[in-house]
Amino acid sequence: MKRRKEKRESFDSTMSRRFVWAIAYGSSIGWGAFILPGDWLKSSGTLGAVLGIIIGGLLMLMIAVGYGALTAKFPVSGGEFAFTYVGFGKYFSFISSWFLIFGYICVVAVNASAFSLLFKFILPDFLEVGYLYSIAGWDVYITEVILSTFILIVFAIISFKGSGLSGKLQFYFCLFMAIVVAGLFTLSFTPSTFSFENAVPLFNEDVGVLSSIIVIVAIAPWMYVGFDNIPQAAEEFNFEANQTFKLIVFGIVASIVTYVLMILITSWTFPYTEMLEESKLWLTGDVIHSAFGKIGLFFLALSISFGVFTGLNGFYLSSSRLIFALGRAKFIPEAFSKLHRKTNTPLNAIIFVMVVCLAAPWLGRTALSWIVDMSSVGVSIAFLATSLVTVKFFSDKRHKNTLYTVFGVIGAIISAVFLLLLLIPGSPAALTLPSYIALGIWTILGAGFFMFQFNKLKSLKREELDHLILDMTREEIHSKEI
Repeated sequence: MKRRKEKRESFDSTMSRRFVWAIAYGSSIGWGAFILPGDWLKSSGTLGAVLGIIIGGLLMLMIAVGYGALTAKFPVSGGEFAFTYVGFGKYFSFISSWFLIFGYICVVAVNASAFSLLFKFILPDFLEVGYLYSIAGWDVYITEVILSTFILIVFAIISFKGSGLSGKLQFYFCLFMAIVVAGLFTLSFTPSTFSFENAVPLFNEDVGVLSSIIVIVAIAPWMYVGFDNIPQAAEEFNFEANQTFKLIVFGIVASIVTYVLMILITSWTFPYTEMLEESKLWLTGDVIHSAFGKIGLFFLALSISFGVFTGLNGFYLSSSRLIFALGRAKFIPEAFSKLHRKTNTPLNAIIFVMVVCLAAPWLGRTALSWIVDMSSVGVSIAFLATSLVTVKFFSDKRHKNTLYTVFGVIGAIISAVFLLLLLIPGSPAALTLPSYIALGIWTILGAGFFMFQFNKLKSLKREELDHLILDMTREEIHSKEI
């Protein structure tokens, strides 16, 4: 007797190409393009930072080829979770997804903390009320904790409301940021402030040219994470999934341009080395304020706010969809796979992400760099896993594609190098001790949860998982054309 298929929860097809592009672009640039150029100039110099950004983006494009090909083949929620299941089975997909969830949640947490940092620059007297304690030299105040907590709750509600509202907000926020960046770049050529001489040194003379570039390239997985949000939402596309790669390319290229323009604006508008000595909190903000006054700072502050909003919006979406997919496949409690009957969104998964991230505001700004490093590790593991799946899947004679296989090999090498740069002590981009500790704790938790779930995972049959994860039979998996 043929076994009856279980009911499979699924999303509505409501996401347009415009929304999906905005997910990739808005999630990638987030707040980092507006707040971090000063940090990058300090560590790498103008040309070192620019080259690092461009090289990192080009490497991401190579990895993205596999994402586009696999999404066209398997347009379901879960992205890398579904891909690694097809390529290497349920155990490998659980492990890689565990680290990816960690990476996504870290990005949500960082965006919430960055929002309070903006207010701390603009309204320091308002936020520096209710001193609590200091972490790694950074004072934590109850007011900034409340602000970050508020923004996390607001975007959890927006995510719960569904893709209609969040999609419109995402696109218009991205459009505004692009216009502001283009406008500031054009205005930066004002004769009274602009000079190529301001952009020296071009590299960090203390570490040399190569290290100046590598230290930026190494965090490319964090800078460009966002393009892989697209496969997480593939089940909700209202267009053909074979257009995924094109949208990813547009998103990454737009991100490269935005990062580079903001670095140049910060660098050549004033002698940035002199400004670094005076600017203790936010170099780019000081530069824009000095060059264009309160109006320029106002538009920059709006752009940062929108960057935070698009980052929160995009990563609430991707993290909740990934958790939903794991719940639907019974890898984690099935409560995470329940969709709200009115909004058809994964409410429990969204609440879980919010609750975990509510710890971040209590850690202070210094923790931002730790969280960024940890996120880079989680995302790099997912990039490596997806690239390996691309190699295995498209080298199989049943769906052989030499081009995809070659890019899969290149992507795997790039991803492995990213991981080594982050994990090997002594590397120019090696994790700091707090990041190692936090990563170790997450790994131990994952190992414990894996052992706890092992018997249940072992009992799940392939036919059942093919249906729940991919909504396909094994025959359809190997016969479906891209």
